[in-house]
Amino acid sequence: MTRFTIDIDDQFSKTLEALSNGGSKADVIRRAVQTYSYLKNEVPDMTAQRRVSITDAHGNIEKDVILP
Repeated sequence: MTRFTIDIDDQFSKTLEALSNGGSKADVIRRAVQTYSYLKNEVPDMTAQRRVSITDAHGNIEKDVILP
Protein backbone atom coordinates (compact mmCIF):
# COMPACT_ATOMS: atom_id res chain seq x y z
CA MET A 1 0.00 0.00 0.00
CA THR A 2 1.29 3.45 -0.88
CA ARG A 3 1.54 5.98 1.95
CA PHE A 4 1.45 9.75 1.63
CA THR A 5 1.52 12.73 3.94
CA ILE A 6 -0.54 15.90 3.62
CA ASP A 7 -0.51 19.11 5.61
CA ILE A 8 -3.95 20.33 6.67
CA ASP A 9 -5.03 23.29 8.75
CA ASP A 10 -6.69 22.97 12.14
CA GLN A 11 -10.21 23.67 10.86
CA PHE A 12 -9.96 20.94 8.20
CA SER A 13 -8.64 18.54 10.83
CA LYS A 14 -11.65 19.33 13.05
CA THR A 15 -13.98 18.75 10.10
CA LEU A 16 -12.40 15.36 9.39
CA GLU A 17 -12.65 14.47 13.07
CA ALA A 18 -16.35 15.37 13.13
CA LEU A 19 -17.00 13.28 10.02
CA SER A 20 -15.05 10.28 11.27
CA ASN A 21 -17.69 9.07 13.78
CA GLY A 22 -14.97 7.42 15.83
CA GLY A 23 -13.13 6.08 12.78
CA SER A 24 -9.97 7.50 11.25
CA LYS A 25 -9.50 10.71 9.31
CA ALA A 26 -7.86 8.63 6.56
CA ASP A 27 -11.10 6.63 6.22
CA VAL A 28 -13.06 9.86 5.75
CA ILE A 29 -10.69 10.95 2.97
CA ARG A 30 -10.80 7.48 1.40
CA ARG A 31 -14.62 7.47 1.35
CA ALA A 32 -14.71 11.00 -0.09
CA VAL A 33 -12.34 10.05 -2.92
CA GLN A 34 -14.31 6.85 -3.62
CA THR A 35 -17.56 8.82 -3.76
CA TYR A 36 -16.05 11.44 -6.08
CA SER A 37 -14.59 8.70 -8.30
CA TYR A 38 -17.99 7.00 -8.52
CA LEU A 39 -19.73 10.25 -9.44
CA LYS A 40 -17.08 11.09 -12.01
CA ASN A 41 -17.55 7.67 -13.66
CA GLU A 42 -21.33 8.01 -13.66
CA VAL A 43 -21.25 11.60 -14.98
CA PRO A 44 -18.29 11.82 -17.38
CA ASP A 45 -18.97 15.48 -18.29
CA MET A 46 -18.14 17.08 -14.95
CA THR A 47 -17.46 20.41 -16.69
CA ALA A 48 -21.17 21.16 -16.92
CA GLN A 49 -23.10 22.04 -13.78
CA ARG A 50 -24.54 18.76 -12.48
CA ARG A 51 -26.74 17.91 -9.52
CA VAL A 52 -27.12 14.87 -7.32
CA SER A 53 -30.50 14.45 -5.67
CA ILE A 54 -31.01 13.00 -2.20
CA THR A 55 -34.38 11.26 -2.11
CA ASP A 56 -36.52 9.63 0.53
CA ALA A 57 -37.77 6.05 0.37
CA HIS A 58 -40.57 7.15 -1.98
CA GLY A 59 -38.32 8.93 -4.45
CA ASN A 60 -39.29 12.43 -3.32
CA ILE A 61 -36.36 14.81 -3.60
CA GLU A 62 -35.25 16.06 -0.19
CA LYS A 63 -32.13 17.93 -1.34
CA ASP A 64 -30.25 18.71 -4.54
CA VAL A 65 -26.48 18.90 -4.31
CA ILE A 66 -24.64 20.83 -7.03
CA LEU A 67 -21.38 19.12 -7.96
CA PRO A 68 -18.30 21.33 -8.03
